[in-house]
Amino acid sequence: MTPRERAITALELRQPDIVPHFELQMQLTEEYFGKDFVSRKQWEAQPERAAEFLEHNVRLLIRTADTFDYCIIFYCGFYTPDEATNLEGARMLRDLDGGRRLLLMHGDSTMGIPSGENMVDVAVAIFEEADRIKDEQSRAVDQRLEIARKFFDAGIDGFILCADYCFNDGPFLSPAKFSEFVTPYLTRLVAGYRQMGAYVIKHTDGDIMPILDQLVSANPHGLHSLDPMAGVDIAEVKRLYGDRIALIGNVNCALLQTGTREQILESCRYALESGKPGGGYIFSTSNVIFKGMPKETYDLMLAYYREHCAY
Repeated sequence: MTPRERAITALELRQPDIVPHFELQMQLTEEYFGKDFVSRKQWEAQPERAAEFLEHNVRLLIRTADTFDYCIIFYCGFYTPDEATNLEGARMLRDLDGGRRLLLMHGDSTMGIPSGENMVDVAVAIFEEADRIKDEQSRAVDQRLEIARKFFDAGIDGFILCADYCFNDGPFLSPAKFSEFVTPYLTRLVAGYRQMGAYVIKHTDGDIMPILDQLVSANPHGLHSLDPMAGVDIAEVKRLYGDRIALIGNVNCALLQTGTREQILESCRYALESGKPGGGYIFSTSNVIFKGMPKETYDLMLAYYREHCAY
């Protein structure tokens, strides 16, 4: 099977030849390849090199996917100045990748955890200006779907919804408020994507268990990140909903930064052995491969994956 076929097979709750693998972001390209994505500062200083910069970034995404056996390329992680350039990059990625991987990009419009600067204001508005917030959420879904259609037509296969809803000790909104201010709009957003033929992965860190039933009911194809740092047990999620939603992630990012070799291997083992049975699982960390993570720990994770990914 091709990496793309493996991704689709897992997202459709079937069993591919091996467990697929991908990461939301690879932030260690400098450490692995001696180069990084072109920054906004570089881009704005030399706008005449826009075409060169865009191709550099797209080729680095593809090189990353080739090197680490990714079944999905997440078209993100670098600056583009406008929608036209972003669309050009999507078409370039489609052409240069040649159909080898599933191509996804950002696509969330739902209410995530507010920043520290406006958290209190948002909490107050939820009670005092509920109609306004709901109207804004509804319009945001419409706007996001309108934008998404352009990228789907340009060759993007689907969308990863990256609004974070939860802290390590539970969701920002109570389950009751979540069902009022998030779930209806998440459900409509996912349905709109599915109607256009797109694949949908919902990402959120933190303790999702109090709202897990609502996330599943919104009907995305997959759920990422199954955060073990927040006590999310992939075996329990698989038991509850493994026949309804594909699972992605659960390898403990904190251990990849500071854990022992034995702890890292145990986290890899538990995630893979719990998610693997019957298909419907994509191996991944519980967040991204981030700056500050020792390169050697991701090498260890990859070595374990490659040795144990076959069904």
